[in-house]
Amino acid sequence: MNPKNIHPVNDLLLRREDKEILTGQKGKVFWFYGLSGSGKSTLAIQLEKKLHLAKIHSLVLDGDNLRSSLNKDLGFSDTDREENIRRVSDVAKILSENGLLVIASLITPKQKFREMAQSIIGKDSFRDIFIKASFQKCKDRDVKGLYAKANAGEIKDFTGKGSNFEEPECPWLTINTENDEPEESVKKIFDSILKEIKL
Repeated sequence: MNPKNIHPVNDLLLRREDKEILTGQKGKVFWFYGLSGSGKSTLAIQLEKKLHLAKIHSLVLDGDNLRSSLNKDLGFSDTDREENIRRVSDVAKILSENGLLVIASLITPKQKFREMAQSIIGKDSFRDIFIKASFQKCKDRDVKGLYAKANAGEIKDFTGKGSNFEEPECPWLTINTENDEPEESVKKIFDSILKEIKL
């Protein structure tokens, strides 16, 4: 396809601000990342419910769900992981520009992937939340049976074992799921989010 034949529509009648007034909140993306089993999906789902009860318009973009639909053609090489993050970032950007609060929940193992997501979504709209738990703790939980498969050699490029996870130096928020109960963690995130989305 010739990129010269593509003409993005930029003269939209409704601005982002108009849509945010309608939803009564700022559109933002809160990017949950951490090892498999750290609690990202659990916290994202519980947070969305709490936001819904507070009448805040939100939705979850879960990595596993997206890999079974939008990104089912991608594997787990660095190149495929980067493309996975790029696609989700573009979707999250569109949603946030329409006044929605987006909770993206993906492993996002490398700092360059997180920087790319922020670059696509925009610095003002992107907030990264590191869901922290040690490899051993996640392995002990093994909620999806993935660590057992990785140990048996059934999964290649498994994050934390065959593929490195780079911990962030200065995330917007860190939630340590080894020490805190889910309800406590959700409250911490919820309270921090409220300050970010007020018009």
